[in-house]
Amino acid sequence: MSRASGILMHISSLPEDYGIGTFGEQAYKFADFLKASGQSYWQILPLGHTGYGDSPYQAFSAYAGNPYFIDFKLLEKEGLLKEEDFENIDFGIDETEVDYGRLFEKRFDILRIAYHNGKDMLKQEIALFKAENKLWLEDYAMYMAIKNKMGLLSWQEWDDAIKLREKEALEAYKIALKDEIEYWIFVQYQFFKQWRALKAYVNDLGIKIIGDIPIYVAIDSADTWANAELFKLDTHKNPTVVAGCPPDAFSDTGQLWGNPIYDWEYLEQTGFSWWIDRIKESFKLYDVVRIDHFRGFEAYWEIPFGDETAENGKWVKGPAMKLFDAIYAKLGEVAIIAEDLGYLTQEVIDFRDVTGYPGMKILQFAFSTTEESSYLPHNYNKNCIVYTGTHDNDTTVGWIDTTGDKKDVAYAKKYLKLDDKEGCHWGVIRGAWSSTAETAIAPMQDFLGLGNEARMNRPSTLGINWKWRMKKDVLTQGLADRIYELTACYKRVEY
Repeated sequence: MSRASGILMHISSLPEDYGIGTFGEQAYKFADFLKASGQSYWQILPLGHTGYGDSPYQAFSAYAGNPYFIDFKLLEKEGLLKEEDFENIDFGIDETEVDYGRLFEKRFDILRIAYHNGKDMLKQEIALFKAENKLWLEDYAMYMAIKNKMGLLSWQEWDDAIKLREKEALEAYKIALKDEIEYWIFVQYQFFKQWRALKAYVNDLGIKIIGDIPIYVAIDSADTWANAELFKLDTHKNPTVVAGCPPDAFSDTGQLWGNPIYDWEYLEQTGFSWWIDRIKESFKLYDVVRIDHFRGFEAYWEIPFGDETAENGKWVKGPAMKLFDAIYAKLGEVAIIAEDLGYLTQEVIDFRDVTGYPGMKILQFAFSTTEESSYLPHNYNKNCIVYTGTHDNDTTVGWIDTTGDKKDVAYAKKYLKLDDKEGCHWGVIRGAWSSTAETAIAPMQDFLGLGNEARMNRPSTLGINWKWRMKKDVLTQGLADRIYELTACYKRVEY
């Protein structure tokens, strides 16, 4: 790989009309902005169908896309909607925030109008889409149809017959909910149609998409319901153990994520076929795949189900190279980024190095005055991706303004020669771009100099995250020129 750079900007944050970013006009404009800025990568968060809490890392399916990202104006161009179907509807009053409650109330009804207008017209195309995605599509569509029938209850609270996927119950629901199942298939057809068109446009500009997949799936997901044998569940499909992180300096009780944990012995017996399929399908969506919580493949924190904190968990060895050797044998070389943040043992570091995948360096973590940090640029090898911060961090301006340890900020200012004339956020971006890391990435919020009002996620909190949206008028030619000049200066693009 040659030196390159990119911008982290999730689809939801694009300034499209109707409440949330979509695969519509503003996405294409952002792609043009990336090109004008000399960027090689557009990094996004997971595209999955989000559930309670709206986190892209807790989706209803490892494969299905988020219906919120389907663009109404593109459906109008297809003749599936009329302007009055989606104009003059309250999707939220603040253009800088997503109102997920409003979206949930309004957007699905509009997609139902498009479904009824298009289900006959697009019958052949949808039949082909079904055939191409039989690996996951029917299970997902049935799961969503039953979930809506059950008042959005988790599948673990469904009647035993359908919870346990008894054959007669499955057949009965297929018949009773036929139209609802077809609706969810139509929604996925439109999602993938619009995404593929956008991705093709981005790729034609010479820009690659970095996508993101969580290591775990949600307990309330089509994946867990339809593939219970893949996870450590009891005979009634309840988890015996769940995922999380151990207590550390940031949390005395650790983090209790609650995701089901894979039965790696069973997966190994099947040749890791489910994971190979997942990786293969991910590369239909993205050019590069970042795997969240990569260290969990070497060892993961396993917590007894029912515990209220993560304190009583234990480290359990994962599949490590057995899995990635199997992936290589089936798929060959694949472009993966290992999210290797958090508590790392030498075993985890050695495992990552054996895979050959680049790890991540976060500048906000670099400037401890109490210990030498591997995140300091002078400690990098080339095979890494440096970030000013990620979706889980403060924005750079927010970090400088609000971090508790002012000695760390003072060290950052000294190390990176930050000054108010340039703008401290630009100085931190310059620190990333000038480093030896092959790829440098910064969130769009940092290029705009925004504070923590624009922060994307605050881990271990609920109801306040994933909301930030960019204003329409900020992608100026002047900003593109400034980013291009910086990128060219540090040889991440040719003049």
